[in-house]
Amino acid sequence: MEPWPPVDDDRLTVELGAALWNAGGVPEEYLTAARAAFAWRTVDAELTLAELTFDSAYEPVGQTRSGASVRTLSFRGGPIVLEIEVSAAGVVGQLCPAEGGRVSARTADGTYDETSVDAVGLFSLGVPPPGPVQLLAEAGGLTVATDWVCLR
Repeated sequence: MEPWPPVDDDRLTVELGAALWNAGGVPEEYLTAARAAFAWRTVDAELTLAELTFDSAYEPVGQTRSGASVRTLSFRGGPIVLEIEVSAAGVVGQLCPAEGGRVSARTADGTYDETSVDAVGLFSLGVPPPGPVQLLAEAGGLTVATDWVCLR
């Protein structure tokens, strides 16, 4: 049995060359993932991050108006404000400025719900799954994405 790696550099070069030459084609799933990653190269230019500006879950105790189990969150990204209320029935919210548009909610596994925004900016989504959720809002030619937050 010969030692590995070979002591002789020329022999090592031949073995490495043979290993790379016989590697075969790139699997299709790798090509698909590479194309998807390449598409993200301009995401910062196309997408504004809407930062969390208010979360009722972090309000000091005693300053809430009721004991209801509704959580209110507000996000701001550029000129767009997205306000939502999360309850056991789902998510309702308003997108300002109210110019119509679409709102979608996604998890790490993909989009779990998507809806249109009405003329006054109102929308509703289904009950969010456990774990981090990101909302994407499209209105007036702008697209904003919220921070990832756990809504439940």
